[in-house]
Amino acid sequence: MFGCLVAGRLVQAVPQQVAEDKFVFDLPDYENINHVVVFMLGTIPFPEGMGGSVYFCYPDQSGMAVWQLLGFVTNEKPSAIFKISGLKSGKGSQHPFGAMNLPQTPTVAQIGISVELLENLAQQTPVASAAVSSVDSFTEFTQKMLDNFYNFASSFAVTQAQMTPNPSEAFIPANVVLKWYENFQRRLTQNPLFWKT
Repeated sequence: MFGCLVAGRLVQAVPQQVAEDKFVFDLPDYENINHVVVFMLGTIPFPEGMGGSVYFCYPDQSGMAVWQLLGFVTNEKPSAIFKISGLKSGKGSQHPFGAMNLPQTPTVAQIGISVELLENLAQQTPVASAAVSSVDSFTEFTQKMLDNFYNFASSFAVTQAQMTPNPSEAFIPANVVLKWYENFQRRLTQNPLFWKT
């Protein structure tokens, strides 16, 4: 039903089933993994109204399992990429694997998938640093940078009556900056990678 992929490694398509609704994949040498992809194989869909919470588990310094919620997969969202490289020092969170005695070794982490109701998935909050950088975060950064530039430039705006002539300074009308700002945002919305051409 599920698969797990780490760059440079073979696809894992046979998870260990540890309960009727819980599955785990072992991630040997997890310290050298930055991202992991969890996906549905497409052979068996989730039952109606169900989805899968995806957890990352690693052994802490004392060898105890630390579980962190990464996100979820559903029939509508059958795959997800998670960044796990920054999670190895974070705190654990509530998880459905608590009563299970899953073996932990110092160099092996696990990806756990718990089949749950979609309404329960919607109430869970994944660890923020598991989200992978995407065009959306680049677009968000660019828009915040544009907003910051426009606000900064606008803070120096003066009316023509307030201007004192100074032949060594060039003035850019505020409406020119606003027009550039609006055009850039429009182009960014149409194609976030337009600046590469």
